[in-house]
Parts: sequence; C-alpha cells; structure tokens
Amino acid sequence: MTDVTSAKTSRRPHHWRRDLVELAALFTAVAVADAIANMIVHGPDGPVLLITSAVVLTATAGFHTWWAHRHGHAPPAPDTGVRAGAGTGADSGVHGDGGEPDTDGQDAAAERSGTVLWRMRTTVRDTPGSLAALCTTLARHRVDILTLQTHPLTEGTVDEFLLRAPGGLQPAALNAAVAAAGGRDTWVERADAHDLVDTPARVLNLATRTALDASELPLALRELLGRCTIRSQPARSPAGGPPPEPVPAEGVLDGTVLRLPDPSGGVITVERPFLPFTPTEFARARALTELDARLGPRVPHGRDVWTLPEGNEITVRRADTRDTAAAREMHDRCSTETLRLRYHGPVGDADRYLEHLLSPRFGRTLAVRTASGRLVALGHLLWDGDESEIALLVEDAWQRRGIGAELLRRLVALAGEAGTDSVYAVTQSHNTGMVAAMRGLGLPLDYQVEEGTLVITARLGRTPPLPRVPAVSAAAPRPPRAARS
Repeated sequence: MTDVTSAKTSRRPHHWRRDLVELAALFTAVAVADAIANMIVHGPDGPVLLITSAVVLTATAGFHTWWAHRHGHAPPAPDTGVRAGAGTGADSGVHGDGGEPDTDGQDAAAERSGTVLWRMRTTVRDTPGSLAALCTTLARHRVDILTLQTHPLTEGTVDEFLLRAPGGLQPAALNAAVAAAGGRDTWVERADAHDLVDTPARVLNLATRTALDASELPLALRELLGRCTIRSQPARSPAGGPPPEPVPAEGVLDGTVLRLPDPSGGVITVERPFLPFTPTEFARARALTELDARLGPRVPHGRDVWTLPEGNEITVRRADTRDTAAAREMHDRCSTETLRLRYHGPVGDADRYLEHLLSPRFGRTLAVRTASGRLVALGHLLWDGDESEIALLVEDAWQRRGIGAELLRRLVALAGEAGTDSVYAVTQSHNTGMVAAMRGLGLPLDYQVEEGTLVITARLGRTPPLPRVPAVSAAAPRPPRAARS
C-alpha cells in the first residue's frame, strides 16, 4: 500500500513577517552569547569555568546515552484506525487495516520478507455482504486483491482471487482467516508473474493460438482450466479397442470431469481431481472447442531448409494427416529392424498408428522431405499430461546424417514453447543412435530400463511446480511408460 500526499496540501504559503522575526531572534541570540563570553573570559576564573562547563555537558550526554540503551523506549500504541487505499491491480482491491489491530511483530516480519502471489478459490454464500466480509478479512491481514472472478452456482458463489500477500503470512493462516469470514472449500496455490495477465486478455490469447494451430486445443484447455489432465480419445482406436462413449453436442459436466466432443472425432476428457468445475469454466471450455470445430483442420504454414553435412538440402515442416500416404510409402522403404525400434511391436501394425500419430489433436509432427519431395523422416511430439513423448523415424538410407538429432532438437524446442516440463523417449536399450541423440541435447537425463525397454526422460529446466495448499491425495500410480508403450 502506498500513502500519497497531495502536492497541493504539501506546499505551505510563504510569510515574510515570520522570516523577519526569526532573523531578529538570531541576531539577539548572537549578541547575548557574545556578551556572556566576554564576561566569562575576561573574569578572574573565566578559563576554569569554561572547562568545567564542557566536562559537565559531556558527562550529561554520556549518562543519557547509557540510560537509553539500558531501559529502551516504550512501544508505540497500536493503531486501531481504519485505512483504505486504491488497488494496484486490474480490479479494485481492499487495502489497509480493518477495525482490529495487527500484531506488530507479524507486520515487521512480513515487511522484511516482501510479498508473494497466491491464487485462491473459495465458495461463499450468495447473500449481500458475504464478499465484503471476505474482503475485509483479507484487508486485516494486509492482503491485496489484484483480480477477482465470480462463478455463480445454484447455491453460493465461487470466488477466484489473485492475491498479493505479505511474505510472512502462511497459507494455513490465510485459509483459517477465509474460513472465519464464511468461505468454504478453499483452495490456495502459489502464483507467479504470468498470472498477472487479466482474464480477457489471456482467453483471447488462447483463442488466437487455437485458431492458428489445431494441436493447441489440448494445451489451451489445460491453461484455461489450470492444473488438470486432458485425454483425447479418437473415435476409432488405432489398437482396435472399443470406441469411447459418445457425448452430446453440448458436452457433459460431472463434478471434477468435463467431457466434450472432439471436433476431429472422438471425445476430449478433462479431469481435475482437486476442484470441481464450475458452469462458467464449462462454458469457456465448450466455447474454445466450438471455435476449433468451426475452423476445421489446420496446421501453421512455413518450412525450414536445412543443409546436410554432405551438401544435400532437406526441408523440415509441420505435418498432419494429409501426409499419411507419404508416410506409408516411407514405411515400405524402411527395414524391419528400423520399424521394430520405432514402434516396439509387430511391424505389420505400424501403418495403423500413422493416422493417430499425424493428427494434430494428439501432438505435433515434423516431416523431413528431400529436394525431390520424398518423405524420409518423421518426428512426433505427443502430449502426455505435463510431459510429452518424443518419437523419431528416419529412413534407413538417410540415417547417421544428423537428421534425427536435428529433429529431436526442434521437437524439444516445440515442447518448451508448449509449456512442457519434460520429454521422454521410449526405445530399446541397444538403440545407441537414440541414446546419443538424447545425450546431445545437453539436458539432465533420467534412465529407466525394464525388460529391455529403455525410457529416457529429459528435464527442460523449467521451474518446478509450486506447492499447493492444502495438499491433495495423490492419484493412483500409472503403470511404467515402458509397460504402456
């Protein structure tokens, strides 16, 4: 909170009569001091009297200093007044103290430790004064409300805040204060500077990203809805499994699960175990999905020309299902061993996965073509929660020319742009080419070997997830990636 003094009230009027009085007093004091000094110096004991006076003054100053250190000062009386200030965020905030005094020690510790950003969601009664009581409680703890969103429910209202709180204020204390003010089902989570973007601007940015690239829809939904798990289930499983249960055109909202029709066929399932979705969030997710459906299949245009060490030029660009026929032709030119290392299963089933792998809904694919237009390599970045899987396939005649390493580097860059924390590759333990390419990234690597299958995970150096308060129960562990591949 910043106290601002008006420039108009800070300027005082100039009085010339007061200046004359002060000047006359100064001259009088000098004249009196000169007369006393002449009288003492020219007297019989003048020098002795001056030295004695100096000693007495020095002793008095020393005694005063000792007494101040010995007994200290009485603490100032607590301020019980109510102060209000203007918010500095996008929405108006409540600042200052309420009707109760704060503890001086807590305030001093908070000021020394600075401030932190929190995201908080709580449910209050839909009655007049409920939100005001909550804001007053936050003000008593010197918490600044930067943004506020309301999600109306049939019973009550979910209020979502972005808060700037003193560094000394613990999350448990914040939860207790909110509960005392009538809030329930409170969720507090650390935020960062990226959350300072106002909600309309963030939603428009997500819509723009989705409009430019069909593969952005799962990422945009995850950023729109916060920490959640998104699964895209195709209408026809490449492994021959049963199709997903169909959902109506308007989607389904079921507590912590959203189910929306996938514009490319199938179902998009969004799960968030720690917070139920509100009708407002459901409407936003449905609007983003409808935008994707209206725009149809799309992949960003553009390509990069890359010169191999021997001088041949190749083109790297984004690929989609329109490249399925060329990818099947490349499969026919690949050896059985190359296909087995890539797909970890029966080679005859490789073609069945191409349509799924090339769909922008499940990730991003880079295709490498020669100057004559022949497809010679594919690199896949497949969404998998907070991680992404990387897979490479390079035609035998074009291996060991650096194409795989270049594809891997570009895919990792795409993963970083998408906000992925880590990428992993599933291969065979004797696939030295893939191991060397992963090591060439220069990133921290984790290795997991199970029955000859090797999973290499690269950490992208992003900030680790901030702790959530209160803690939520962990989901059931997934089978190892090696077993799922």
